[in-house]
Amino acid sequence: MIGVAIIGAGDIANIHIEAFKQLHNRCKIIVLSDIYESKAKEKADKYGLDCEIVCDYKNLLKRTDIELVSICLPPSLHCSIASEFLLAGKNVLCEKPMAPTLEECDTMIESAKKSGKKLSIIAQNRFKTDTMRTKMLIDSKVLGDIYFAQISSLWWRGDNYYDLWWRGTWEKEGGGCTFIHAVHHIDLMLWYMGDIEEINSTIFNQNHKNSEVEDLSITTIKFQNKAVGLLTSSLLHHGEEQKFVIDAKNGTIEIPHKILVNKQMENGYPESDDNTKEKFEKLFVDYPALTYTDHLGQIENMLYSIEKNIEPLIKGMDGRRTIEFISGVYQSAFTGEKTEFPMTEKDLFYTKTGIMSKIIKFNEKKKSVENFSDKGITVGGTI
Repeated sequence: MIGVAIIGAGDIANIHIEAFKQLHNRCKIIVLSDIYESKAKEKADKYGLDCEIVCDYKNLLKRTDIELVSICLPPSLHCSIASEFLLAGKNVLCEKPMAPTLEECDTMIESAKKSGKKLSIIAQNRFKTDTMRTKMLIDSKVLGDIYFAQISSLWWRGDNYYDLWWRGTWEKEGGGCTFIHAVHHIDLMLWYMGDIEEINSTIFNQNHKNSEVEDLSITTIKFQNKAVGLLTSSLLHHGEEQKFVIDAKNGTIEIPHKILVNKQMENGYPESDDNTKEKFEKLFVDYPALTYTDHLGQIENMLYSIEKNIEPLIKGMDGRRTIEFISGVYQSAFTGEKTEFPMTEKDLFYTKTGIMSKIIKFNEKKKSVENFSDKGITVGGTI
């Protein structure tokens, strides 16, 4: 039985608690920690948890009954707290985004190496049957060379969203929609498409006046495999319709799931190639469905990796690759130049000091509240 501590009793903790409870035959939540004791108690009561409430997470570092720590805190706190727990001999599952800077990501990865413990960063969209089957179909090479990927990470958030004390600031949140929301789709993009060669980006704040950070970004991408891409990230789309399109030589595959295959007529115009489409669809559905999905899937995978002493599917380096891409977006947007990959310590946006020296605050944050009532959250649309 794996002893679990959850650090942070905000909205995202609900999803972690629900997942751990579903896996109660393999793990037990023994501690819920938050700086607001009443908030943690309310959360424990809501879910009927028989666990301790601890305000100072440092009191948990030497506990021998805690094997896995689930970090559900603002991004600016991820590096320091994850590193402390790793170096104290605990496995760590950390919410996305991994950290606001590449320097912090590297610190977390180095802490995991020193301790020999496992570090995984939440990327729950990999744990969906259609996204996993899409990965397998791409890797099978039946689609042929990939030419173009279009990623639409379209969300909607109202003005009140940025009233929470840490949101909407470069210092505490680390970025806007690209960093907090598109992180899901950037992870999938890198998983599907491979390494980046260069990007060009521009960012805007169109409609969130209590926020320093962007609510819209547009990025063109050149991959090392010679494919190109376009990422649009937004908090302005009322439908929250997220979409992933990959155009390849032999067909197009999309999420939400769709496969399209054309062949050319004598004049070069398209007609549907139904036979090839049916072949691709059969390959797609023949890949097994996942038993555990979304956050539950990743948390089950983390438990399995501890039980079997193997690496989890999503490791610290996977989280770092996503932050590298996002750092490149901001570096390009604020310098007006393309960002070339890989990024290193020589890049201005590798460190927080470098980032803060160059960013521009779109607005002044004037309103701040400590907590919202527990109304629940949405964690994704169609992907």
